Amino acid sequence: MVFSSSVFLIVFLPITLLAYFIVPARFIKARNSVLLAASLVFYGWGEPKYILIMIFSIVFNYVCGLAAGKNRSKAVLILCVVGNLALLGYFKYTDFVLETVNRLAEAGLALPGIALPIGISFYTFQTMSYVIDVYRGKVEAQRDIITFGTYVTLFPQLIAGPIVRYSDVAVMLVGRKTNLEQIAEGVRRFIIGFGKKVLLANQIYVVWMELSAMENLSVSAAWLGAVAFTFQIYFDFSGYSDMAIGLGKIFGFDYLENFNYPYISRSITEFWRRWHMSLSSWFKEYVYIPLGGNRKGLSRQLINISIVWILTGLWHGASWNFVMWGVYYGIILIIEKLGLLKVLKKCPAVVGHIYSLILIVIGWVIFAVDDMGKVAAYLGMMLGSSQVFTDDAFIYFFESRIWLLIACVIGSTPLPKIVCSIIAEKLEDREVLLGTIETVLFMGIFAFSMAFLVSGSYNPFLYFRF
Repeated sequence: MVFSSSVFLIVFLPITLLAYFIVPARFIKARNSVLLAASLVFYGWGEPKYILIMIFSIVFNYVCGLAAGKNRSKAVLILCVVGNLALLGYFKYTDFVLETVNRLAEAGLALPGIALPIGISFYTFQTMSYVIDVYRGKVEAQRDIITFGTYVTLFPQLIAGPIVRYSDVAVMLVGRKTNLEQIAEGVRRFIIGFGKKVLLANQIYVVWMELSAMENLSVSAAWLGAVAFTFQIYFDFSGYSDMAIGLGKIFGFDYLENFNYPYISRSITEFWRRWHMSLSSWFKEYVYIPLGGNRKGLSRQLINISIVWILTGLWHGASWNFVMWGVYYGIILIIEKLGLLKVLKKCPAVVGHIYSLILIVIGWVIFAVDDMGKVAAYLGMMLGSSQVFTDDAFIYFFESRIWLLIACVIGSTPLPKIVCSIIAEKLEDREVLLGTIETVLFMGIFAFSMAFLVSGSYNPFLYFRF
């Protein structure tokens, strides 16, 4: 089940909200039970068998957390990390490892064809960080398994993040309250994300899907396709994160932001401070810093960066293009660390923006295409292998999607937020008019999004495969 689906919006969410708010706020455990039950239904909607894997993860990490909180045993911590990584590794990487062995050694090993449980990368990282934080003494072990299960399964952020650390929601799990203002804020945030997902991401993805299927594209058409995917993955994932944050607010949870206008960055270092921030901070806190971070000299720091980015690539998927994507960004970040970042800071802002956007677009091509031969072929077309700068495909898609492209460009910057703030400031003494404009705007976004959804337009979600 996804947020941008009719069954979620028309059936699941209204029933869950009704069941949740019927329970008085003072009965927080009962409300948690409602959320836990609803989240398990949400997760198991398409593949109920995967609920068993999630329940195992909950029980395993709950017990590890109690043990780690009791005696701070390193053996318990090792068991937790190995157990979680083994679970993730089995489902996500078994076929990849066997396929790689077959290619290198011609071993002829049979691939078991293990299906990847949706969202396993996200909830595995969450549960593992919980036990690590208990071991470190940063949080107390949660003794109520219903409360802990609610943290792990909470459907707003379950299958695609943001990756929520237990420490960020520990207080809310045992004592939260909601009011109309908070609910209204959550609804507005959800609608913004819904619009980004359906009106922008879904529509621009068609350009990438059709252009990437063609052969011998001109330079301009190849770049247009890559730019389309660049916008699609941003509005797809950031829109889903907005919906998750909005739903969290409705139920009384304040999730940390996951995106901060990454495409306005002036360096790749800055880009990764703005993109999927919950993942970046997770790797920094639980991998980079424990490895030594920047505390053991430059050489060790560069090795640590390399390790983090290989792992980041693998986290995204069991495919060599993801490994290369991680290596690609690791190399760029190392080069920036060795001095390029200082040069960029001295250059005009536009130089940093152009540099960053070019590298980001190239990076998304590596990310999007799971066949390395096809990656090389597409990048070759972007660099002029066809020896044709423009063609009919570019002219058709550019002219037919010009307003969508403009909307994507504007929507990926803080400009809409700035304009809305200016209007709100101008009308601060006319609350009724401001409220009317806001209501009409959000109702319009929701209505248009629902219209596109009901019409059966393309509605993928990229991060389900992670």
